[in-house]
Formats: sequence, structure tokens, C-alpha cells
Amino acid sequence: MPALQTAMSKLNASFCPGEIEKFAASNAAAFASGGKIDADLLTPPGTVLHRALDAYLDTLPGAFHETLRGILHYALSAQPPIPVTFAWAPGYDFELNIWQAPDAAETRGGVTVLIKSRYPADKHPLHK
Repeated sequence: MPALQTAMSKLNASFCPGEIEKFAASNAAAFASGGKIDADLLTPPGTVLHRALDAYLDTLPGAFHETLRGILHYALSAQPPIPVTFAWAPGYDFELNIWQAPDAAETRGGVTVLIKSRYPADKHPLHK
């Protein structure tokens, strides 16, 4: 779990105001329809965080990949790109909560993505 929490913090650093524009310029197309989220885009390959995130992404149901990919493509393709905040919390089954705050005259809005799941090493009782 600590690796997932750290990975979420690293994602937040890339998708925050001031950084998301740089990330979007070189990576928006990688989240186009039909693709799978690639840990190589989100964490440096060969690192502990990359291995943890890559293994975690492999456990996500297909609907989660498509939903998350769509959210990221939407946020990165918007003009200007929309900041995204990621969070993970423990849960029994996979769960995804998404909300979007609109821009205001004084501040940017953004998308928040909360993913809940079992701890990565905690196999679901129905897992074969």
C-alpha cells in the first residue's frame, strides 16, 4: 500500500496546475481511445514505483482502464489541460469515484479520481 500511495503522489505532481501543460503536450495522444494505461508514461521504468504501479494496473478491471484512460485523455486534451488529483483508499472490491469542479473566476477547477481496491498483495476471496 505505501507504494500505491507514493505512486498517487507522483501522479499528482505530473497532473497539477503548472505541470499538466508539459505532460499534456507530450502525452495526451497516449491516452486516446482503445489504449491501455501504460505505467511507463506515469512513473520512471525500472523503479520500485513503476513496478508497483504496473502490477496494480494489471489487476484493474477493463472498465476501470477504459474509464481512467478516458478521463486522462479528456483532461490532457482540453485547452487548457484540466488538472487531475488522484487518491487511493483501501476497499473490498474495485471502486471508482470521480468528480469535477468547474473553473471559477479566481481559480482553476479540476477532476478528482478516487480509486478504492484491496491492498495489492491481498487477493480477493473469489480470485482463482
